[in-house]
Amino acid sequence: MRTVTILFALLFGGVLHSQDVVSQENDFFKTFKELQGGKERSKFFFETQNRYAKNSAYDWLDSVNVYLNTAQKTNDSLAVVDYQLIQSQIYYDLGDYEKSLAITKSLYDELDRFNLDTKTIILDLMDTNYSKLELYERQFEIRSNKRELGLTENIMFYDIYSNLGQYRKAMKDYIAEQKNLIDESDFYEKAVYNNNVGNYLRLDKSVPTALTYFKKANAFMDVYFNDILEDRSEQELVAAHVLKGKILGNIGKCHVLDKDYKKAIPFLEESVATINEYNKGKFSSDLIENALELAGCYLQLGDYDKVTDYLIQIDEPKKAANIIKKNRISAALYDRTEDYKTANEYLKRNVRIRDSIEENDSKIINQQLTAVLNQNLENSRSMLEKQKLALEKSRIDIIEKDKSISLVFISLVFTLLGFAGLVYAYLKSIKNQRLIAEQKHIIENSLVEKDSLLKEIHHRVKNNLQMVSSLLSLQTKNTRSKAAIAALEEGKSRVKAMALIHQKLYQNDDLSVIEMQGYIESLINSVQSVYKKGGHNINITIDAEGVELDIDRAIPFGLILNELVSNSFKYAFPNDEDNGKIYIHLRKINGQEGFFEYTDNGVGLPEDTEERANSSMGIRLMNRLANQLQTNLNTDRTSDGVRFWFNFK
Repeated sequence: MRTVTILFALLFGGVLHSQDVVSQENDFFKTFKELQGGKERSKFFFETQNRYAKNSAYDWLDSVNVYLNTAQKTNDSLAVVDYQLIQSQIYYDLGDYEKSLAITKSLYDELDRFNLDTKTIILDLMDTNYSKLELYERQFEIRSNKRELGLTENIMFYDIYSNLGQYRKAMKDYIAEQKNLIDESDFYEKAVYNNNVGNYLRLDKSVPTALTYFKKANAFMDVYFNDILEDRSEQELVAAHVLKGKILGNIGKCHVLDKDYKKAIPFLEESVATINEYNKGKFSSDLIENALELAGCYLQLGDYDKVTDYLIQIDEPKKAANIIKKNRISAALYDRTEDYKTANEYLKRNVRIRDSIEENDSKIINQQLTAVLNQNLENSRSMLEKQKLALEKSRIDIIEKDKSISLVFISLVFTLLGFAGLVYAYLKSIKNQRLIAEQKHIIENSLVEKDSLLKEIHHRVKNNLQMVSSLLSLQTKNTRSKAAIAALEEGKSRVKAMALIHQKLYQNDDLSVIEMQGYIESLINSVQSVYKKGGHNINITIDAEGVELDIDRAIPFGLILNELVSNSFKYAFPNDEDNGKIYIHLRKINGQEGFFEYTDNGVGLPEDTEERANSSMGIRLMNRLANQLQTNLNTDRTSDGVRFWFNFK
């Protein structure tokens, strides 16, 4: 039944909206004031998602201040705490993170006297406030406290690593920890997962792959809204609409990175409207960022009235990056409207902001990253130490039980003899353990030295290949023959593909294999930089997550893929179509044969391909590389493109 619902929703997405409209009739503020006591009001406040739909956060704050003063005068200590927590949350919703944090820090000093629910609210508010204020060391301490209280089993770090610029590490940790925890029928969580992975890729400038994840997330949200079999609360629907707005904004940002401003505008405008409607009264960095992107798009398209409208609508940004971006757009707007004095003033503001943060910004980030890594390592050591103590205790308990049994059944003489034997064995064991420890130390040092040497070798090979590429570039500039230039460019592309292999190897912790998803993405970006015509309009899908190959297979594989992608960019889409697609599929299961597939929906291969095979260096090169992989390159020609595939061991 659920499968039918999903198919129906995907086919007619946007038609069913039985749960898509969130009721705006409830007067939450009136209900809040009619409740009695801090506990009831606190419970209602934190369970109400769209609480500022009719009354602003300032209206709520005024009433809460009155209740707080009354509770303080009557010495109602429990109500005082409840109202302080509401106060802190309102300041957070308004974007005043320092005031919000100041309130929770005063409560944190007395954390032991509160029940578990109150502790959870305090720690969650401190966690999010430290994140917004970029105090990641403090955020780590709060998460450690959560684990000690049993509020979370593991401490997650991927969001902290992402905030510190370590997007690939954040994505790797996030996928490892979250992918297997998502229920196949939970479309909301699947949308959250794909949106987060896409955001890490967008921040890492892997735009085509990021866009694929955002589109998956958007499709899951359409299924979520059209699933009429599920009854959802108003709070759940409000959260879902806010997530939908963020996903649409991320799709728009990807189109902005591709400089496709007209395509970006509808997504960004729908995102701003959705977040405004369902996140009403709360400060939202996503809303500010998307509005700034819209202003930037209209600036590029020359619609200065729209630019002015969006700049006026934007609340004062909290992040320095958003402040700088707003000033830059304002300066560009006034420059184009020939108000050079005002434009110069905005540029001076940016200079002052950059001067104040550039000197220490990189240093602070590095310090915080080092601190987080050290605390993470210390946390791992602490857990290992606890496990070691538990194992040692178990071992001691077992030995004690063995001794008790022996004392019952063995005479004093045999006990003494046995004890003497144990002492001898223990001494011998200590000696053997020392020898093993020394040998282990020698082996570990040798392995470290070997890894360092291997990384240095791969680094030098990569540098040498880059030098070869540079020499080919110089030769290209000094060559007038178009055929020779094309041949040199092809050679340079192949050299880059091999250099990228060695670069990935010396950057990996494991020098024996290469993670192919990241390698293929980097290779695609490299080829796109050479063949700009049509390269950025082609939708490229890469399905190689989790596949790792050794260098003997990765080099011929990379060269084959380099040839295929280059041919697609050069020949498959002569008219620079917007609907061009390339699909790359790579799978390898341990102990089984691997499979590679490459397809595009271009013009296809010419009819005399087989006759050209003997004279084309590219085709001969791919066939020889396939032979190195102990396989044959297969070709399927269809009416709407071409498909290459092969199996490999």
